[in-house]
Amino acid sequence: MKIQNPHDKFFKETFSNIEIAKDFILNYVPHELIAIIDLDTLVLQKDSFINEKLQEVYSDMLFKVNINNNEGYIYFLFEHKSYVSKQTALQLLKYMVEIWEMNIKNEGLGKLPIIIPLVIYHGREKWTIKTSLAEIIEGYNSLNENVKKFIPNFEYLLFDISRYKDEDIKGQVQLRIILSILRDIFSDDVLKIYKTIINAARYLSELEDKQTGIQYFETYMRYIFSSYQDMTRSDFENIAKEIEKTFIEGSEKIMTLADIFRQEGMEKGIEKGIEKGIEKGIKEGKKEALIKSIIKLLTKKYGIISQDIKNKIENLDVFTLELLFDDALDFTSMDELYKYFE
Repeated sequence: MKIQNPHDKFFKETFSNIEIAKDFILNYVPHELIAIIDLDTLVLQKDSFINEKLQEVYSDMLFKVNINNNEGYIYFLFEHKSYVSKQTALQLLKYMVEIWEMNIKNEGLGKLPIIIPLVIYHGREKWTIKTSLAEIIEGYNSLNENVKKFIPNFEYLLFDISRYKDEDIKGQVQLRIILSILRDIFSDDVLKIYKTIINAARYLSELEDKQTGIQYFETYMRYIFSSYQDMTRSDFENIAKEIEKTFIEGSEKIMTLADIFRQEGMEKGIEKGIEKGIEKGIKEGKKEALIKSIIKLLTKKYGIISQDIKNKIENLDVFTLELLFDDALDFTSMDELYKYFE
């Protein structure tokens, strides 16, 4: 149940369905590109080009497809963070080069395939940067055309779904639900995600295959439970009551998941508490040992130590006690001790 990166998991779990990927391309990619893409040849590739360091920021999916009667690729880059990255074009270029290198290694061909890069973004901030590599190359726009031809440049397709209105969300039922959830998942307005859940349940209840509808709904709700922080159990109880009117299986699934995630949250809190307790115990044990060692050392060097000095030593933190213990070996008089109490 524990989901380390729910955005990544949700994106890959939904868009790995070829029909959903096709539906997105058909409804959002420009017509001039659709005209040269043979979607019947669309095949998901297993390769990913995102390193571990960037997995909390990006997810990616690569599809092989015939483009203009030649084998090519459509590359999806999904940005799941709350701010816009000016380096997206550079990241894309890096990934595209890796795809070409992979293709040369696997296919052994001298020519490179066409790659169409798509970026799906659903962060809090509006995407304001331009969608070309040239925009982050200093001074590029001031060059004349005869010079620009020597500088690499390309554009990527951007879909800032966090700014989509209901009428902007197109496609079949599944795609519309997925995009609505991605759009609303960072919203501060609980009513938005509330409405999206109710609509999802209503649409899925109309599917002939009820079991498939329940499976889809569970996928969506797992993502919402893992990612949306502002909804209480009371909110989910109210949603479940509303859904029960049209999709009773969906309302049951909501409350089951709510209990699981609540229990998981409690366990996680207990684990953290234990970890903190152990850490605190180690620190306290270490502090106590240091205090005893320092007092014993000072007593051997200077005789009986007053209670006032003992109290001051006991009030020092572990870091200061460690320094004091090292230095006390070299003390020539008690006066050197007092600088630690300042």
